[in-house]
Amino acid sequence: MAQVEKSVIIARTPAQMFELVDRVEDYPLFLPWCGGTELLSRSPTHTAARIHIDYHGLKAHFATENAKEAPHWMNIAFREGPFRRLEGGWRFIALGETGCKVEFRLHYEFSSRLLEKALGPVFGHIVNTFVDSFVKRAHQVYE
Repeated sequence: MAQVEKSVIIARTPAQMFELVDRVEDYPLFLPWCGGTELLSRSPTHTAARIHIDYHGLKAHFATENAKEAPHWMNIAFREGPFRRLEGGWRFIALGETGCKVEFRLHYEFSSRLLEKALGPVFGHIVNTFVDSFVKRAHQVYE
């Protein structure tokens, strides 16, 4: 099982960062590997979505249903796709009035060795650059 853990301190509020992560419909605007999204449902306590990967000719999709408590945390739960397991989450910890620490963790395992060989390098790149992509987006949106 692969594991990614990243954290960053940013001069943005937890509410601002939480909103960027929760607005899955905006992902194609700033994630170069994202070939589209489908918002399946959203409530104050859950967001479910399907995300399409389209990166260097490789296409796949996966769906998650995320429990959340704005603006503090969002837990990622696997719903469908090429994984045996996909779980993790985001934490947004206030640092003063205008800053926060963003923590991201993800554990995943593909459903077969063939999928791991085909999608593993691409998905590894995606999750390892995920936090940085949201930091860049925050600077674009909130400057």
